[in-house]
Amino acid sequence: MTEFIPFALPDIGDAEVAEVTDALRSNWITTGPRVKSFETAFSAAVQGKHGIAVNSCTAGLHLALEALGVRADDEVIVPTLTFAATAEVVRYLGAKPVMVDVLPADHQIDPAAVERAITPRTRAIIPVHFGGQACDIRRIVDVARAANVRVVEDAAHSFPVSVDGRPIGSIGDITCFSFYATKTLTTGEGGMNVTENDEWAERMRIMCLHGISKDAWKRYTAEGSWYYEIMAPGYKYNMTDIAAAMGIVQLRRAGEMLAKRESIARRYCAAFAGNDAVETLVDSPRSTHARHLFVIKLRDGHLSIDRNRFIDELKLRGIGVSVHFIPLHIHPYYRDLYGYKPEDFPVAMDCFSRSISLPIYSKMTDDDVARVVEAVNGLCAKFKR
Repeated sequence: MTEFIPFALPDIGDAEVAEVTDALRSNWITTGPRVKSFETAFSAAVQGKHGIAVNSCTAGLHLALEALGVRADDEVIVPTLTFAATAEVVRYLGAKPVMVDVLPADHQIDPAAVERAITPRTRAIIPVHFGGQACDIRRIVDVARAANVRVVEDAAHSFPVSVDGRPIGSIGDITCFSFYATKTLTTGEGGMNVTENDEWAERMRIMCLHGISKDAWKRYTAEGSWYYEIMAPGYKYNMTDIAAAMGIVQLRRAGEMLAKRESIARRYCAAFAGNDAVETLVDSPRSTHARHLFVIKLRDGHLSIDRNRFIDELKLRGIGVSVHFIPLHIHPYYRDLYGYKPEDFPVAMDCFSRSISLPIYSKMTDDDVARVVEAVNGLCAKFKR
């Protein structure tokens, strides 16, 4: 039987194992000194002032909106082509996620659609940097500033990425990163919020751990105190030192892992350049690329099978793939609550219906990449109209 190539695998080596082991043996396994070190190192890497480590990017997005004062009946603009978390955190606060379409060439949020969607009730915009490169964040920030609206960047896919030489994490009001198992830097589960604003940073730190007073974790150390005060009804969103230990090492290896993903992306681009049935996403000249995803789109009319059958055929050949994403507006919750119809966002629906995300991760071997290429091109030849 052909060995299965999974869609994604974390790149965990001996250094991560050793650092996690040291954390376990230190007897400090929850939020502690390693979390603080990771916050400092990560925020420095993206040229941000404050880093707030959390247990997921979803938690980070929620904290960010809460710190900005998003309340019930406010509106927050989000792309429909994104993961559940981007919009659900808006609903956590009783606000309305206002969905907008994306651009066909790169699946990034459409800045013109964002501008049209702003109303007097708009409190924030959550642009998603899709797949590992930046959306047109400069234009979105300009639109937001003109409307006195805040920008919370969903950067779950985009570390490390820069726009015109400036890192994602230093552009919007608050930027939220993901360290989930499939991401370009992983702590298993986890995330990081980065901001320049002292007040928002302080609010997120307090709300991250039950709303209790600053540095509450120190109450179990010699320099701490048993006494604490509840400042607000907060959440349980803190990162552990075990996770941070892994993150510290992963951060040091980020450049090495990116180079491997870049190499895979170049091979894919070259291999599919002559395939009329396959379209790849356009790279922005202004943004670097984290290569979190490599998305191909099947061109209409070129094949005798549809996208779903193509995925089934890849799986039969031992290739694990995914689809990013099922647009939010066609999921039952948002469809029924807001009355969305599939045709409301035609670009996102077209992107969804033709897209396949191929494996791209730093543990892939040359043979793995060759097998993926052979499978995709072979299927296109076999089922060519």
